[in-house]
Parts: sequence; C-alpha cells; structure tokens
Amino acid sequence: MRECISIHIGQAGIQVGNACWELYCLEHGIQPDGQMPSDKTVGGGDDAFNTFFSETGAGKHVPRAIFVDLEPTVIDEVRTGAYRQLFHPEQLISGKEDAANNFARGHYTTCSPRLSAVSTDVVSCNVSLSHTNPY
Repeated sequence: MRECISIHIGQAGIQVGNACWELYCLEHGIQPDGQMPSDKTVGGGDDAFNTFFSETGAGKHVPRAIFVDLEPTVIDEVRTGAYRQLFHPEQLISGKEDAANNFARGHYTTCSPRLSAVSTDVVSCNVSLSHTNPY
C-alpha cells in the first residue's frame, strides 16, 4: 500500500491543509477526534483512506501530515479548532515569531531549527508517530 505524507507550510498552506483534512474526514466517515464509527471499520469496504491516515493501537486515525509555520497564530487555530484531536501535537510545528516578510531573516535565522526538525521527520518517515505513541 502506498502512503502519502502531506506537508503544509505557512499561513496559506496551513489553512488549505486544515480544510483538506476536514474534507478527507467527511469523505471517509472519520470523526473530528479521529475515531471511525464501528460499522465502517475493517472489512467494511474501501480502505483507501489508509493512504492518508495511520491507525493507532486505540483505533484512532491520525493524518500523515505536518504543519509548519514560523508564526504560531495559524497553527494555534488548528490546535484549538474543531479537529484539534485529530492531529498529534508533534505534527504541529511553530516558531515564536515570523520572518516579517524578510526572506533572509526567515531562511538563515528563524527558520533553521524548524527546517531541521521537519527534515528529520520526513526523512525518517517519523511523521506518523501514532504506531508507537497512541496518545
């Protein structure tokens, strides 16, 4: 089976990504807390959603996604929104300040620690921590 990892970066990426994951949940019958009603579980038909979601030992479906922004406001909207229980906290990576529309500042100073964390997660496919951490 193929697996897709979605990476949502910046304000627009996070807002579009949040809307996409809400739509994916609606399309596949996954509730905002990641649970799937029992009538749609194993053997209940199409399990194509496993390409985009990983299932924890507790039966919770977690998106294979990470959200990254230097400024925490937009990611805080995801953390407090209707689908806040869908995402693992380690999937929501934010800084404490933005780059103030200055590429050099963002690229060389504020972004460096976040970029290495994202790179490590993606390379090691450690984005879906749900297999080892059912939180």
